[in-house]
Amino acid sequence: MEKCYLMTVVVLLGLTVRWTVSLNSYSGAGKPPMFGDYEAQRHWQEITINLPIKQWYFNGSDNNLQYWGLDYPPLTAYHSLLCAYVAKFINPDWIALHTSRGYESQAHKLFMRATVLIADLLIYIPAVVLYCCCLKEISTKKKIANALCILLYPGLILIDYGHFQNIYNSVSLGFALWGVLGVSYDWDLLGSLAFCLAINYKQMELYHSLPFFCFLLGKCFKKGLRGKGFVLLIKLACTVVASFILCWLPFFTEREETLQVLRRLFPVDRGLFEDKVANIWCTFSVFLKIRDILPHHIQIMISFCFTFLSLLPACIKLTLHPSPKGFKFTLVSCALSFFLFSFQVHEKSILLVSLPVCLVLREIPFMSTWFLLVSTFSMLPLLLKDELLMPSVVTVTAFFIACATSFSIFEKTSEEELQLKSFSISVRKYFPCFTFLPRIIQHLFLISVITMVLLTLMTITLDPPQKLPDLFSVLVCFVSCLNFLFFLVYFNIIIMWDSKNGRNQKKIN
Repeated sequence: MEKCYLMTVVVLLGLTVRWTVSLNSYSGAGKPPMFGDYEAQRHWQEITINLPIKQWYFNGSDNNLQYWGLDYPPLTAYHSLLCAYVAKFINPDWIALHTSRGYESQAHKLFMRATVLIADLLIYIPAVVLYCCCLKEISTKKKIANALCILLYPGLILIDYGHFQNIYNSVSLGFALWGVLGVSYDWDLLGSLAFCLAINYKQMELYHSLPFFCFLLGKCFKKGLRGKGFVLLIKLACTVVASFILCWLPFFTEREETLQVLRRLFPVDRGLFEDKVANIWCTFSVFLKIRDILPHHIQIMISFCFTFLSLLPACIKLTLHPSPKGFKFTLVSCALSFFLFSFQVHEKSILLVSLPVCLVLREIPFMSTWFLLVSTFSMLPLLLKDELLMPSVVTVTAFFIACATSFSIFEKTSEEELQLKSFSISVRKYFPCFTFLPRIIQHLFLISVITMVLLTLMTITLDPPQKLPDLFSVLVCFVSCLNFLFFLVYFNIIIMWDSKNGRNQKKIN
């Protein structure tokens, strides 16, 4: 009874923080002619309710794709249509064709914020609560503390409730988390279905697709491909195919219609990266303008090769030794590889890495907290653009205090608690004096935090030189990218040196 009461309090606290942030400004507020992501979401409701489904993804007199054209999978469009029906019932002016462009009012802002909160309540928050309740070998208070820290993660709150992302991240991440729960506890078909829904809601969920594929394939290998494993493989294939067919059925009537949706989902013509994003290509372009030097198709090939090679070792390890723990860490590694090296990355895509990092918060609280702080900092230029400085400072501070007090993170920096003991032992075979790794990591954390604080203060108090108007934004990207590269190496070390993955976890029958 006490557990349910405390978990309810945690959820209410998470909702309170979310709604408080939603009272602030949003993307593109009062900034015609394009406004921002808030207007994009409203415009999709306008399009889906006023036009036939065959016209949703096509350019036309009533659907100018240059003005926030729909560029997410069918489930996003269906969700927009559902919201549009509610909007039409409340006030048809909100979604009137053409005349509602740039519509802004307090009542409409309340409605739009409410749609995010309801989606959170229905999909993401229940998945977080169930995940934390299912954690084994920890006390009830630790489970509740884990849920509190995940629900207070500032990056997701600031983007969904402050910036107002042009697609509800809590929906796609919530479906992905339900998928993680399903496959981790041997509800493989339900887990696969949930993850397919995540992909069909937001195509960037492909960041998580290889770990799901490798984990499930590894399970099939363990069961034996001549027996139960083959049956499971067929069931999984049927589940995936059936779920995609159901989601895409209205767009399968004509070949050109299907191809047009795919072109909208994967707009390779937009370029290697967008805006100031803390990945390799944006950071490296400060020194060498890759987009101007290399042909477009070469850029695609290079990004594909770097992405594939960086995630390959972890995926092979997961396929050969499938375990829930290895699965979660591989989700982190692969998503981070996609963010750092793949083609056409947005700064908000770091949220796809942050979700699996939240899932390993209990295992490595110090490193997870550090990463989640950096992930929020990496979006600083976007948050400042939307006038979300105060909500950012308050939510980041609250999150850090919650993690520091719940997990005593500064006491969890030994080799064992950083999960680096196997790696350190291997190194000490050749360098016996290699005993200083925890101290190095502590010093790097201190340097990282001081740098982030100083850069934040410089960005909000100083004007950049006239010749370098993007100086502070570029520095934020550069510092964040260096941190992310360090984390990529760190998580891969954990994966590759964790020889006990398969033995310490429940055997897969």
